[in-house]
Amino acid sequence: YYEHSNANVHRGVHTLSSRATDAYEGAREKVAKFVNAASEKEIIYTRNASEAINLVAYSWGWSNLQRGDEVILTVMEHHSNLVPWQIVAARTGAVLKFVELTETQEFDFEQYKSLLSEKTKLVSVVHSSNTLGCINPVKEIAALAHEVGAKVLIDGCQSVPHMAIDVQDIDCDWLVASGHKMCAATGIGFLYGKLEVLRSMPPFLGGGEMIADVFLDHSTYADLPHKFEAGTPAIAEAVALGAAVDYLSAIGMDKIADYEHELTAYLFAQLNQIPELTIYGPQPQPDGSGRSALAAFTCGAVHPHDLSTILDQAGVAIRAGHHCTQPLHRYLGAQSTARASLYFYNTREEIDTFITALKEAIDFFSGIFG
Repeated sequence: YYEHSNANVHRGVHTLSSRATDAYEGAREKVAKFVNAASEKEIIYTRNASEAINLVAYSWGWSNLQRGDEVILTVMEHHSNLVPWQIVAARTGAVLKFVELTETQEFDFEQYKSLLSEKTKLVSVVHSSNTLGCINPVKEIAALAHEVGAKVLIDGCQSVPHMAIDVQDIDCDWLVASGHKMCAATGIGFLYGKLEVLRSMPPFLGGGEMIADVFLDHSTYADLPHKFEAGTPAIAEAVALGAAVDYLSAIGMDKIADYEHELTAYLFAQLNQIPELTIYGPQPQPDGSGRSALAAFTCGAVHPHDLSTILDQAGVAIRAGHHCTQPLHRYLGAQSTARASLYFYNTREEIDTFITALKEAIDFFSGIFG
């Protein structure tokens, strides 16, 4: 793109601008098809999923939530699906309520049903937990929320890259995802929203591109999707997102999911043989399905950061910390965890390397902690 088509979009009629606009809007059409949106106008480009959630929170939330209204979240939410609603609740007087976990550390559906009422205006829930790996029943969650007249937002960061997603089948009002988790560039994400819902929302940012006409004392706004895309966009990043969608689609999301199930089954078969580990979230089904291809764990008195450092010296990269889920870690009674995450480009051999390095690290620390 930078070599052959670099120009601002929607701004000129010269060849480069036309070529850039075609690539930029063509990527939007690809994303819409990828999640089965009814129209490309339902896809809003954002910098990341966090910005997409903030867009909904500050546009729809500030306009629609009032004192006493209730927003249902879960204790497993990423900070990006928690902090914006805390800010909106503090401003509007809305009340946040939280679905907790079952004994297997999954979404407590029975408690969720008990929280729903005529006061519920929004249910905002992660599709797949980035710490627990559980996959939440978002279609059923949405159906019950709509019965009481509530809107539904799905955080799809950990699901869109790993399984086929159909927003019309889920029947969510909004879904967010982040490009860098699905083989695209950083600095690009997207918001899916139902057309009628997005049209009812006021603009999130003001400036160029999102306007129809501007006068000194007022302005009128552009139609979707541009109403929510003020200023010069991340053009190359959007084009890269379209290329990533092409790449994933060529492989096939069902094939990716099936392969990740195989890796998950293999990973947990090895981890379950290490008695020093406490693994969080549900166990996978025998074929590896039923959860995401990641494992968060602790190892006795060994701090996850120390464990990660030793593994890094062996060439194995894992994440250590609270994974932007501090409330969940407090709920679990764990200050932090180590997390090994898999994608379709990983192999069994790489899992073997990880397990070998993990066992060596445990042996090393056992000599220190006794």
